[in-house]
Amino acid sequence: MAVCIRMKQFGRHRRQFFRIVAIDKSKARDGDVLEVLGTYDPALKDKESRVILRPARIKHWISKGAKASSHVAIFLKKYMEKFEKAEAQPTG
Repeated sequence: MAVCIRMKQFGRHRRQFFRIVAIDKSKARDGDVLEVLGTYDPALKDKESRVILRPARIKHWISKGAKASSHVAIFLKKYMEKFEKAEAQPTG
């Protein structure tokens, strides 16, 4: 089974919302997913808060051989370091 990390579309007309998911490459865009790895909401005003990622799980899937789509690869390159630092900080 070839796994791909790509976006799954939600929302309504002119108000889309996307989940970044690990999914079997042969499944449809909105098909059953293996795991939700983050979100992307293009309607938010603050550009830095549009993307939310789970870096530990993304690294897990990439180590298993998953490949990111071109759009998701841009998000990973731009935001992964930010979320890795946030995940490493102790809460409390």
